[in-house]
Amino acid sequence: MPASDIESPLPPDAAANTAFSLHTPLRTLVRRAPVTVTPEASVREALELMDAGRIGSVLIAAEDGIPQGILTFGDVLRRVVLSEEANLWRPVTEVMTPGVVKLGAEATAYEAVLLMARRNVRYVTVMDRNGRLAGVVSRGDLYSAQRIASEEVVNAVLSARDLAQLAAAADAVRAFSARLVAQGMAAEQTIQWISSLNDLIALHAIDLVRAQHTLPDVPWCWLAFGSEGRFEQTLATDQDNGILFEATGEADTAALRAQFLPFAQAVNAALADCGFPLCKGEIMAGNPKWCLSAEEWRARFLGWITHAEPVALLNASIFFDFRPLYGEAALAESLRDWLLDHTVGSALFLRLMAANALQGRPPLGLIRDFVFDKHSEHPRTLDLKLHGVRPYVDAARLFALEQGLRATNTVQRLRDASQHVSFGGEDIAAVIDGYHFIQLLRLKNQKGEAEFGSPNRIDPVRSINHLERQVLKHAFRQANRLQDRLRADYRL
Repeated sequence: MPASDIESPLPPDAAANTAFSLHTPLRTLVRRAPVTVTPEASVREALELMDAGRIGSVLIAAEDGIPQGILTFGDVLRRVVLSEEANLWRPVTEVMTPGVVKLGAEATAYEAVLLMARRNVRYVTVMDRNGRLAGVVSRGDLYSAQRIASEEVVNAVLSARDLAQLAAAADAVRAFSARLVAQGMAAEQTIQWISSLNDLIALHAIDLVRAQHTLPDVPWCWLAFGSEGRFEQTLATDQDNGILFEATGEADTAALRAQFLPFAQAVNAALADCGFPLCKGEIMAGNPKWCLSAEEWRARFLGWITHAEPVALLNASIFFDFRPLYGEAALAESLRDWLLDHTVGSALFLRLMAANALQGRPPLGLIRDFVFDKHSEHPRTLDLKLHGVRPYVDAARLFALEQGLRATNTVQRLRDASQHVSFGGEDIAAVIDGYHFIQLLRLKNQKGEAEFGSPNRIDPVRSINHLERQVLKHAFRQANRLQDRLRADYRL
């Protein structure tokens, strides 16, 4: 597709749109009732409606309200004004773009962004729970006119014709993501957009590899785990993924796995070439342990829940943050429904999860000064991921599993949990601010070279200034508050 036909799926600068979140439901972005015309209406009638309402498009829908297509000013310009006939009395059905891209009202802005980018469309129709038209969301609704200069990197990803081109595009994405950090974009928006760009790379890699393999004709889904599943990737991230597929019986399962594994291993290799290192713990779809049928995934989760052992749960916690990335998302959502049905009220499992969540203590001593890891090769340094981010992530995951919350993102889990537990509006806001500050320090640290053998390790004396040290201590105290809550709830 020509690069000039692709608009950037990136948001405006955070300073211009600090309230924007990729987790915003589309129902909150629908600004007005949908404007429709019947299939018998003329182009002129449609244009008069668009002019009167100062809108850029109308939907073409029959009496049943189901949209058949969309007509935009661009359609009229290309297919009527610039045509030899130039007849405005033609039926809209001869000029419209047939078919529409649909999403549910509870779908997120993130889903709309990816769908618009991959389909190269400017609008998605929003449908309510009864399948009726609720409205239209355009790129203009998602982003302001002021944009980050991101077209080149997005176009490079979408137009890559082979893995070599995609790997080069991935390098450009990482450089662009580092510029977002340097430009001072807020941590929440930066991480969301790094994750969305990485998703675009992963989706395109799967597309390219899939074209070279013959896959079984069964429903299947590529799952993202860990930080990718939580939509929290930073500048330094490896792979955590798996495959979920439908099967009937053990023989069918084994045969399907054998067919999926070469494809999955090729995708893992392609992602590694694109700068996402292979997981050291081998949590990847190309590992037979994580290329499983729906029944096998349920059995695996049930084993963790009913035969909970602290060490096993500590290692398995990464899997509880899964989300669908490619394929039949309904398979993953069905698995999530099943999982939450089994975790809510599972007292022993939740208590052991809470005990695990308390293992990663924020590095603050009794006198509120930093506590350093005596066994580290780099004394007087702090691991912002292990001792900073992890307490927030573990607590939020536990809240989700005990309350049946569907979100996987840490901040969204905390916000959802605050509606059920007594955080209070200001309290949860302080917790979230603390989490975002630690993530911001991680991003700034990762933008440079890994000075202490890890992109997440800093020297709080030399790496950050006095004010940042005080705010970091405050962020650690917020993590302590979360852990105090768990300790009290589970009497640990």
